[in-house]
Amino acid sequence: MPNPTLPRAVDAIVIGGGHNGLVAAAYLARAKLSVAVLERRHLLGGAAVTEEIVPGFKFSRAAYVNSLFRPQIIRDLELKSHGFTMLPRNPSSFTPCADGRHLFLGPDSALNHREISKFSTRDAEALGSYEALLEKAARFAEPILEKAPPNLGEGSWIEKLESLKELASLGWGALKLGKDLPLVLELLTAPARKVLDRWFESEPLRGTLATDAIIGAMVSPSTPGSGYVLLHHVMGETDGARGVWGYVQGGMGMLAEAIGRAARKAGAQIFTGIAVSRVLVENGKARGCVLDDGTEIQARLVLSNADPRVTFLQLTPRESVTGDLVKRIESMDFSSAVTKINLALDRLPSFKALPGHDPSPQHRGTVHIVSTLEEIEAAYRDACAGRPSARPVIEMTLPTSLDPSLAPSGKHVASLFVQYTPYRLAEGSWDDPGRKDAFADRVFKVIEEFAPGFTRSVIARDILSPLDLERIFGLTGGNIFHGSMSLDQLFWLRPAPGWARYRTPVKGLYLCGSGAHPGGGVLGAPGRNAAMAAIEDTRR
Repeated sequence: MPNPTLPRAVDAIVIGGGHNGLVAAAYLARAKLSVAVLERRHLLGGAAVTEEIVPGFKFSRAAYVNSLFRPQIIRDLELKSHGFTMLPRNPSSFTPCADGRHLFLGPDSALNHREISKFSTRDAEALGSYEALLEKAARFAEPILEKAPPNLGEGSWIEKLESLKELASLGWGALKLGKDLPLVLELLTAPARKVLDRWFESEPLRGTLATDAIIGAMVSPSTPGSGYVLLHHVMGETDGARGVWGYVQGGMGMLAEAIGRAARKAGAQIFTGIAVSRVLVENGKARGCVLDDGTEIQARLVLSNADPRVTFLQLTPRESVTGDLVKRIESMDFSSAVTKINLALDRLPSFKALPGHDPSPQHRGTVHIVSTLEEIEAAYRDACAGRPSARPVIEMTLPTSLDPSLAPSGKHVASLFVQYTPYRLAEGSWDDPGRKDAFADRVFKVIEEFAPGFTRSVIARDILSPLDLERIFGLTGGNIFHGSMSLDQLFWLRPAPGWARYRTPVKGLYLCGSGAHPGGGVLGAPGRNAAMAAIEDTRR
């Protein structure tokens, strides 16, 4: 869609057309504010985008599956009427084993019991209780996603009183967990490995479940707090089915397009190919933005979908941000662990454990390759030493098994989400000639152990190192969450104590991206919550 004419002044500017920025714009426009979204790239979506990198092949180039996007936002913005469709995956995952066996997991409890029983009868019986605990923990934590966290730092006495009420409500919710409260608190704070070791004994099951605790994060299953990352990845649903991940029909960019349509319908103007160089600040108040070409757009509200480091240290005049906040943001952990490889294939892989190139259950969900706990720990240690993992942890998805519209007839696309690959290497750089290709070859070599002939099926590949993720999508350090999801960077500490309620030291400037509460993933909650804060302030 061609850009409309840039306005000279609006009520609100949203910097960045990622999914959170678009959600914020839609809610602001529904509140009858004039809104302009300014997106640096040529297309919407941020990291939730569909790109035709190879002619005829459409890729979810960064984010690749969905479950966490908040149901309330889907309802409020009527996204299904704007083209948003989910394709549930059943089974959800497939883990091929080196001995020729395999493990399916999914929403079908009978299937799970049969599959796990191949490895451990005890584990098959325990899974139901484990999932029930996760369900209770998710129900306890999910209301926290829908609103700003309590303000335990700066703020008026009224805000502090409101925060005390919120903390009391949170405490009451915790007490209602009864005897499960200690287990839920352990899950929120402990290493995932400690939790999984106590519940399960079979390595294929423990390794498969452990990937939810480390995916996208520079942590191992033995890192304290990785249990929360595990929980974070089950606090979602697909068409009402809790904990089920699915593909967005047409790729992840179709979610962004649907939100964009809802925002436009409400009156928002959306511009692509427009980069913001800085936020205009006068007397401690946001007054609009300056574009890269020097154009100024006036606004009384500015919402930044960029991460906290870009927002506070690049876009905002340094004199407008308090020294303590600057130190906090400078010390935030933006460590990256991920390389994303997008592939055009001439056929689906045939696995030793379940041979066949025709779309089958083993192709529908996430394929976990190299997922024993010891292999994950060894891969993590390599990255801590500044080396890409010698034996990477690989999650493969094959969305054309359910959505053939993404590729020419008979062809397929694949996403490889690979860990661990540090942003800074002990020797050399990701820009060194052949560096990325050599790592991709290493990844393919591992896949070949489970799916012989895979490499020959590759028509083209798009390799995104942490450095590429930073350059293309504006993710500091290549961190897909806009900052680590560690315990010291969550809830009222995200992005910094006293500034977790989306407002900033600059009056009228708000943080609406994943660097704000409740954090990373394709949730939409930071965008909605920030818009609610801005709307509340305009009505005061």
